[in-house]
Amino acid sequence: MASKIAAINAYRPRVEAGNTVQKQELVRQLARATGLNEGTADLVIKELRDIIIEYLRAGRGVKVEGLGTWLPNIDLAGVFDAQYRMDSFLKNALNVAGIFTGNIINRENIGKTSEELIEMWNEENPGDPVPD
Repeated sequence: MASKIAAINAYRPRVEAGNTVQKQELVRQLARATGLNEGTADLVIKELRDIIIEYLRAGRGVKVEGLGTWLPNIDLAGVFDAQYRMDSFLKNALNVAGIFTGNIINRENIGKTSEELIEMWNEENPGDPVPD
């Protein structure tokens, strides 16, 4: 018997991941956009990273308007981490209708409920249904 999670994951819309932008590409684009040379743009990114680490180590969250907020976190084993919350400006910019240029797998299932996706699974996989 299939699990609900397996059935939903098989049919849910998801973004097909393209090649991840590496730091050097980001540095080049930032330099072009700002007029900074690449070395300075690289230094700005490194310094921002180090400053965020410094504040998180002190137990302070860091909010960068337009990007998001990093909050210090710790797990049960005592390992420190940071939670990231995307800024609403960034989220809204990502969700402008018709602007996404990537590929969406199962695009036709946008707007369907998890129950509808499970029903699709059960119809197409009668030998491995999701239990009620």
